Amino acid sequence: MQTDFDMVIIGGGAAGLTAAQYGARANLRTLIVEQMANGGQCLLIEGLENYPGFPEPLGGAEFTERFEAQARKFGAQFKIATVTAVEKVGNHFRIETSEGELTSLTVVMATGAQHRMLGVPGEERYGGKGVSYCATCDGPFFRNKTILVVGGGDAACDEATFLSKLTDKVIMVHRRDRFRAQKSLSERVLHNPNIEVRFNTVVNEITGEANAMGIERVTGVTLRDTQSGEAYQEPVDAVFVFIGSIPQTALIPEAPKDEAGYIITDINMQTDVPGLFAVGDVRATPFRQLVVAASDGAIAAHGASTYIDEMAGMAYEAQPV
Repeated sequence: MQTDFDMVIIGGGAAGLTAAQYGARANLRTLIVEQMANGGQCLLIEGLENYPGFPEPLGGAEFTERFEAQARKFGAQFKIATVTAVEKVGNHFRIETSEGELTSLTVVMATGAQHRMLGVPGEERYGGKGVSYCATCDGPFFRNKTILVVGGGDAACDEATFLSKLTDKVIMVHRRDRFRAQKSLSERVLHNPNIEVRFNTVVNEITGEANAMGIERVTGVTLRDTQSGEAYQEPVDAVFVFIGSIPQTALIPEAPKDEAGYIITDINMQTDVPGLFAVGDVRATPFRQLVVAASDGAIAAHGASTYIDEMAGMAYEAQPV
């Protein structure tokens, strides 16, 4: 069967964009399907400073634009749509989208992960009213206000540092006795005079009230010391939550996953379904960074190309020396 594409990539983050570049450059008919804007979580980064080859910090949006431009240069195509189903039929895949059906010899899942919620009273009620999961998106609304940051990983430390440029009143709480972020990020937070760190502390509740115009907003939180058990009120104007992510795997529920729900792949980024690959934050990996996501994408594109060659009986076989 003649398919629409050789490789369809679902998701336009760093992993997906890299897969598109390498796939198109290998002369595969390549398409990225993204339901919103290309870039994924990279768009939330104010200053990217640890990507090889970029000694000066670069904004996530500009970084994404360069990735996309390079993929387009090699011939990758892009489509704005929501993928609703992925099914393997014979030796190809059928992809249902909000803009119609597509067929492809291979599929690369680059769907990423969504932020994890605290699950405490008040979180949903005050979402968008002081509760946020994106510092670069909403931080400027709370300039010179008191901000609470929840989390202890790379994202939490990075976002707390960004928020500390907007106010000198950042309180950062983490449920453990030390950060799990990279040492450089942790040290930056611990030595930042605008950030007060409280370890062994969790959020019990987010509280708020309506102003004179009847608009609700966050006014405080109830915090609890996990060692003493003491709960106390803390007045804050905003709560920024960075406690991990939930991998977006609903399109392929049958694929094997690890205990945290991330898709398990082989060294070629291929799942146990031949021709189906997973890359970036949706994949089980010991280290989630942009450079790792880009590496995943490049490997998956190479794996897809090899898989297609094998199906066509054109796989390259090394000759004995």
